[in-house]
Amino acid sequence: MKRYLPFIIIVLVLVAVIGIFAFKLRSGNGGGDLGAGLTNSNQPSPAATAAPNQATPGSAGLIRPNVKVSSPVVLEEYGDYQCPPCGQLYPELKQIEHEYGNQVQIVFHHFPLTKMHKNAMAAAHAAEAARNQNKFWEMHDRLYRNQKEWADLDDPRPVFISYARQLGFNLDQFKQDMESNQIDQRISADIQRGESMGVTGTPTVFLDTHMLRYEATNADGLRRGINVLLERKAIS
Repeated sequence: MKRYLPFIIIVLVLVAVIGIFAFKLRSGNGGGDLGAGLTNSNQPSPAATAAPNQATPGSAGLIRPNVKVSSPVVLEEYGDYQCPPCGQLYPELKQIEHEYGNQVQIVFHHFPLTKMHKNAMAAAHAAEAARNQNKFWEMHDRLYRNQKEWADLDDPRPVFISYARQLGFNLDQFKQDMESNQIDQRISADIQRGESMGVTGTPTVFLDTHMLRYEATNADGLRRGINVLLERKAIS
């Protein structure tokens, strides 16, 4: 028995080491899933190259009014104005903007799915033409709120021009800008950026550099993800 004792001890030590390693692997989840539907991304955040005229923060946060953070959570949406799920997500994002105030910064990137939505590109052009008159978000809101009004039209541009008129645009400039190559290039840059980040459909949402899983891209999933990141940014 004494002759086999060293071998028995070695086997027991190996079993213990393997058990500890397996426990740590399960509890840490390999570092890939940050919870709340968030996944890691090693890509740099596209927020740094976002276009100007980003969302104006709403009122003070209703969810975490007393939390001070080192920097806001950047919520980036890759969206298609004709996409029904994007239209359904739109009011939830407006509510989040209101609830969290300056704790969350919202950025929108164009990702029109032109093979599925015939008017998505024209709508993106209308939004970018509005950006040239410093009213991107006003047009953005009109496009989503009235999605059913223009989505199936053969030519939605007269509707977009009517929105521009209601918003007090310079209509000649707006019409010219809707057809400009410069705006084409902006939208193409958004699409290329999205593809480089792994975007394949809409809506796709990033919270800071973390892509939200599609099944978590809803009101509850967004709030859970934002709260996780706010806790990490909290200043005592």
